[in-house]
Order: sequence, then C-alpha cells, then structure tokens
Amino acid sequence: MPLSALALVLAAALLHALWNIVAKHSGGDQRFAFIAAVQLSVIWAPLGLWVGWGVVGLWGWREWLAVLASAIVHLLYFTTLLRGYRLADLTVVYPIARGTGPLLSATGAVLLLGERLSLLGMAGVAGVVAGVFLIAGGPALWGQAHDPAQRERVRRGIGYGALTGALIAGYTLIDGYAVTVLMVSPILVDWFGNLLRIPFLLPGALRDRAGLREAWRTQWKHALVVAVFGPIGYVLVLYAMRLAPLSHVAPAREVSMLFAALIGGRLLGERDRGLRVAGALCIAAGVVSLAA
Repeated sequence: MPLSALALVLAAALLHALWNIVAKHSGGDQRFAFIAAVQLSVIWAPLGLWVGWGVVGLWGWREWLAVLASAIVHLLYFTTLLRGYRLADLTVVYPIARGTGPLLSATGAVLLLGERLSLLGMAGVAGVVAGVFLIAGGPALWGQAHDPAQRERVRRGIGYGALTGALIAGYTLIDGYAVTVLMVSPILVDWFGNLLRIPFLLPGALRDRAGLREAWRTQWKHALVVAVFGPIGYVLVLYAMRLAPLSHVAPAREVSMLFAALIGGRLLGERDRGLRVAGALCIAAGVVSLAA
C-alpha cells in the first residue's frame, strides 16, 4: 500500500472513531439517522453540486444503480449500528463489526473484483482482525456475563456487530466498484448516496412528529458531528481505494478501533490492559504488513 493511501486511511480511521463515539452517546434511532442525513445533505450540497455539475448527466444506469445500492446498504448499516448501540455495549458491537467487515471485504475483493492478496497481505488482514477482537476483550466476550440479562446483552452485541460487519463489507464492495471500475467521484458516491437515503427515512420520521422534534432538540449536535466528520472520513477511504487495492484498504481502516479505545476510554469499558496492548500491536503489525 502506498504511503499516501495509508495516510488517508489513518486520518479516516481517526474521524470514524470520533463519530462512532458521538453516535453511541446520542442514543439515537432512525430519527437520529434522518436528522444526520438531512444535515449532511445541506452542509455538503455546495461541494456535491460543484463536483457533479456536468458529470451526473453523463451517468448511465450502472452509475445510478451503484449509488442507489450504496445508499440502501449504508442505510441498513447505520440503522443496524444504532440499534446495536442501544441494545448492547459499544465495546462489543463496534469491535465485532470492525473485525468482521474487513475480513468479508477482503474476501469479496478477491472473489468478486479479481484482486490478489499475498501471504503477507493475508497475515496483515489476520493481524488487524485479531487485534480488534483482543481490544474488545478477546475470549472474555463470551464469558464476561455472569447473569442471564447481561449475557443476553453480550449475545445481542455480538449478533448486531456481526450483522453490521456484513453490511460494512457490502457497502465497501459496492463503493469500491463505483470509484475504481465506474470511476465515479468518491464525493458524489457519498453525497448522492446520502441524499437517496432521505426518502427511505422520511416516512418513519414523519409518523411521530413530536418524537422527531424531541430528537432534534436533544440530538442535533450529535447528528451534526456525524454529518460533518462522517463524510470526510469515508471520502478519504474511497480516494485511498483508488491508490491501493480494496483488500488492503478495508482492513487497514480498522486501526479506528485503536483510536476508539484510546479516545473512548471509560466509555468503551476496557478492563484488561494487557489485551488492549496486545490488540494494538496486532493492529499495528497488520497495517504495516498491508502497507508493505
């Protein structure tokens, strides 16, 4: 992986960790997703319209299908993630999602996009995935709960984390195809993808207008952080996909788990310092292997 691509991925990982921590704090649901989508569309409209001027009119059905598919999978991803955060702990959901996602993404890139992964690259993917699970608590994820209610909460976290990881792999492959094969601008993939999510979210948001007003009053600042920093981080990743294979970029993104552990601190609830250090070393070694 070129150093330029690695730098983009590391910057994106930091931003991703930041907005996930804020999203967890918000306790939001689909109304939060709607508010964030509207804010994002308005804030980034000048850039999206400027980049898309004279370009979107040349799109064919493949480009529009890719953007629509991206919008739908991203919508499922974000709502699943928010539900997981409400029903389980971030320290379970986030690491499981970020560990499952790159493994499936790298596999899909090899099988569907014709990419090749060297033995060193495979070791890098394994290092990143192993590091994420170690930071999450490792084998203790299965045995940390001593009462049935907490055990069920952990199981829900693992389930929602795995489902979120599968959706991450889905939108990573779709967007990777859009920016590397169809050569759609990463900015347009993200902005139009978000814009197309709003019609799907609107009916649910309007069903409870009082609840929507309350969500706006209490969560608009959290949503604003997601709307500002989420697109920046993801567009950086999409540009990195143009500089390096998707099978390398997707796992390298998971250094965000290390940033989340460092930034989240008490929120993430890590207790075993040895496991966290070992996980950080695995992630660092994995990223170095992918960058080689």
